[in-house]
Amino acid sequence: MTSDPIADMLTRVRNAMQARHPKVDVPASKLKTEIARILKEEGYIANFKVAEEGVKKVIKIYLKYSADASPVITKIERVSRPGCRVYVGQSDIPRVQGGLGINILTTPRGVMTGRHARKEKVGGELLCRIW
Repeated sequence: MTSDPIADMLTRVRNAMQARHPKVDVPASKLKTEIARILKEEGYIANFKVAEEGVKKVIKIYLKYSADASPVITKIERVSRPGCRVYVGQSDIPRVQGGLGINILTTPRGVMTGRHARKEKVGGELLCRIW
């Protein structure tokens, strides 16, 4: 069992992208499903679906590559960790790569991108950044 399931998910996606795998399986949870939903909406992954393998649920993430077979995700990194939580207010949400990347935050109104959180005028825990 991992102490940080979100970091485990991000690492699995990062490793699968480097190895040029078409998909990666991640143990499911509500938060991980929301992160996968945001990645799909923002165009960083091709698709995802939640499947049941026996008793456990698994998120199947279908990765996306550009025409020259390079990964769409250049970098994916965890910001807030169990040992060091990072919370930001609505006015302190950082821009990733000058607006080319995204932040994923958990807010009182649910999981959303940094851009959407600024628009909604809410802050929260800064989970990860992707570009």
